[in-house]
Amino acid sequence: MSNQAAWLDGKGQTLRVAEADMPKANADEVVIKNHAIAINPVDWKIQDTGMFIQKWPIVLGCDVAGEIVEVGSNVKHLQKGDRVSAHAISLATQDPKHGGFQLYTAAPAAIVGKIPDSASFSEASVLPLALDTASAGLYGSRQNGFMGLEYPTLTPTQSGKTLVVYGASSSVGALTVQLAVASGAHVIAIVSERNHAFVRSLGASEAFDYKSSSVVDDVAKAVKAAEPRNFIGVYDTISNQDSYQITVPIMEKCGAGNLAVTLPGPQNVPDAVKVGNVFGISETTHPVWKSYVQEALQQGKLRLVPEPLVVGKGLENVQKGCDTNKKGVSAKKVVIEL
Repeated sequence: MSNQAAWLDGKGQTLRVAEADMPKANADEVVIKNHAIAINPVDWKIQDTGMFIQKWPIVLGCDVAGEIVEVGSNVKHLQKGDRVSAHAISLATQDPKHGGFQLYTAAPAAIVGKIPDSASFSEASVLPLALDTASAGLYGSRQNGFMGLEYPTLTPTQSGKTLVVYGASSSVGALTVQLAVASGAHVIAIVSERNHAFVRSLGASEAFDYKSSSVVDDVAKAVKAAEPRNFIGVYDTISNQDSYQITVPIMEKCGAGNLAVTLPGPQNVPDAVKVGNVFGISETTHPVWKSYVQEALQQGKLRLVPEPLVVGKGLENVQKGCDTNKKGVSAKKVVIEL
């Protein structure tokens, strides 16, 4: 077996396809032969800015799906030949072997999950980073600005908590809605009107149009109407200046609560509001993979959303995938098949 990767040599450079070392699994890892890789905004943002990277060249890519070809000595729940989806974490380790943009990737077994035979690799590749980012914000400590929910179950009971999810049709947003509902939360979604039916199908109880001039008042009223459920906060899965124009005023109207963000948070928030900066590589997410993902996928209680938008085949198309994602996609996730 030989390996190739789409290398990034430096800030602002075009991805370069070339030979790469064949990854070896350490005791707690597996090596996956990738059949599909998904593109996330963080990929092209790093390509443009060089943020997070301490050592060049690097192999980016956070989402892979494929077949296990090597299993570390401590790994008991996975075996060679398993069809899996995995979170690739080269951003954390700075080690190219952990990047997703290559033919073979080494991944920690704790963030690798088996996928049902009914799921294609392209469908499965949309899951990992979104799942972990959603989980880190939902299950992290309230003291740190996160939501502090109980972990998801296949038979959730109502938790008596209300959560607002901004950008609920995005990759992270769609997983946030599903996991929050599986944790017993009452979910109010903020999305474009054309995606209302989609987020309701994921379990959101209500949906509001972010383009509406009354969206802040409408959501605040919906939170009030959901009482005696306890408002725990807003998960802003978009986290930019436009979204903060809506999510911060909602927090102001609803009073105390937490605001989870995936990018640097807003400058001015009420004193009673805690802001939690979500990082998707966290041990907080491991129980979701271990005790929920496989069975929930098998039973259809966790859906692989959004749909993959396959823009090419082969590593030479990864740059095209990053460019497509940068232009913007709605309720789809850009995927490259290998």
